[in-house]
Parts: sequence; C-alpha cells; structure tokens
Amino acid sequence: MATEFTVLLEDRPGTLANLAETLARNGINITAVHATPCPGQGIVQFITNNNDATVEALREAGVKYTVREVLLVNLVDQPGSLARLTRAMGDAGININAVYITMRGQVVLDTDDLTRAQRIALSLGL
Repeated sequence: MATEFTVLLEDRPGTLANLAETLARNGINITAVHATPCPGQGIVQFITNNNDATVEALREAGVKYTVREVLLVNLVDQPGSLARLTRAMGDAGININAVYITMRGQVVLDTDDLTRAQRIALSLGL
C-alpha cells in the first residue's frame, strides 16, 4: 500500500512545474504521477518517497490536497499480466477506480476494497 496525494491545479502553463519544484526543493522524490485535465483545472495524483515531508511542503506552499491509500503491484512486463490481475479483481466483484504506473513500473490501483484487492494480488504471486 502507498499514500497517494491529489491536488487540483489551475489549468495554465507552469503549474505542474511549480508543484514539482516545491517537492524537489524539499528533497521529495515523486515516485508515481498521474494528471488529467478538467474544465479550468487539472487533477494531479502522485506518490512520493516521504509522506510527512510531502504534507509539510504542500502546507507551507499553501497547496490544498487530499490523500488516500492505494495498492502498489509489481507486474511482470509481459502480455496478459494486467489482464490476469484485473480479471481476478473483476471476478471478485472489486471495482477499480483508477490505475497508473510508477516511475519504476509498478501498477498503482485504487479500488473499492483495497484489502481484498491486496489479497488477490498476493494470491497471484504479485
């Protein structure tokens, strides 16, 4: 499991750079990131190497954020790996709300039942 931060940024050039620079100045490494546009703003979801320092850096910068726990899964880089995992979760009735990849190739999953999702991943040897 990992802690994912979500921030809303104004939809204009440089706002993602500002966020990344704020974290970098505080010695925080972004290990996974996902961003998507919405009307007038962007939603950025990310995981870092230091949750406490991230909270402090975001607060000091006046950046509003939310957190949630997500599941990190190591998948083998071969056809069918993601299919096998997501089929097992679907068959168990687990809904996947979000999925993206870390900088190191792990799959980040937000599901409606993280505990059961983690058990399924472990049962598949992941």
